Amino acid sequence: MVDATPILEVKDLKKHFPVRKGLLRRTVGQVHAVDGISFSIGEGETLGLVGESGCGKSTAGRAVLRLIEPTAGSVRMAGQDITHLPKKALRPYRRQMQIVFQDPFSSLNPRMTVGDIVGEPLFVHGLAKARERREQVAALFERVGLRPAQMANYPHQFSGGQRQRIGIARALALGPKLIVGDEPVSALDVSIQAQVINLLQDLQRERRLSYLFISHNLAVVEHISHRIAVMYLGRIVEYADTRSIFVRPQHPYTEALLSAVPVPDPTVKRQKRILEGDVPSPVNPPAGCHFHTRCPYAKAHCKVEAPPLREIAPGHHVSCHLR
Repeated sequence: MVDATPILEVKDLKKHFPVRKGLLRRTVGQVHAVDGISFSIGEGETLGLVGESGCGKSTAGRAVLRLIEPTAGSVRMAGQDITHLPKKALRPYRRQMQIVFQDPFSSLNPRMTVGDIVGEPLFVHGLAKARERREQVAALFERVGLRPAQMANYPHQFSGGQRQRIGIARALALGPKLIVGDEPVSALDVSIQAQVINLLQDLQRERRLSYLFISHNLAVVEHISHRIAVMYLGRIVEYADTRSIFVRPQHPYTEALLSAVPVPDPTVKRQKRILEGDVPSPVNPPAGCHFHTRCPYAKAHCKVEAPPLREIAPGHHVSCHLR
């Protein structure tokens, strides 16, 4: 059961990176990585954030956590605006927000034992002394499917799936309310992906966790998410519950993404909608609707006026002039 009370509220979030050139490193442009997105996540809810590589998904996740500073907009965690909090005031909220990274190897310090890696958040925040810390880490290892005897090992001694379980245990150490999963299963084998997804769902039910699940794999997102936000070139173009997205997609970009998802039935034939052209540069995005350069239904006003993200049905938001 999903609680409607928002744990996370994001409004008009933007993140632009300066483009510098020349000997004096003058700013000559901006990379519009995230260009004004809004969404919320309730307690015990999973929001899937999907889109092609380079659309701004990971940047959005990091900006939400204040791992990178937003250019504009607001982020509210449990009702508190944390967008501009100084480091000291932000520290208690760090405990409520954690991240599981895409690469389970590069996200772990190769010179530390995995027990120390999982226990480090407890040490940094001063939540447990040495003996208590070892006991808590051992309990976390058992919960994510690892043996406490493995705490003395180093990251290179584990498989990819085991390393991701270590990353999940580290994210759980502080008892967070929100976990951002930045493509947490994309580097794993398919069978291991299913195990990790099932683990995340079990943990969500036990601890009432909320997830921002970032992925380009729509099959995985459909399985784990309650709602889905589709991103294209820094903007959310469609935002609805999972069933509505998969049964009645309203944006041409969402339709194209869904047509590329393999169907596990050789007798079913799906007409693929191949998008023409390349994704425009985020340094110089197209005027109007960002998608109009690749949209088969684009009209003249699509090239001039940016469509707002508006509600066309209860809970179903689309950014398209044609809806």
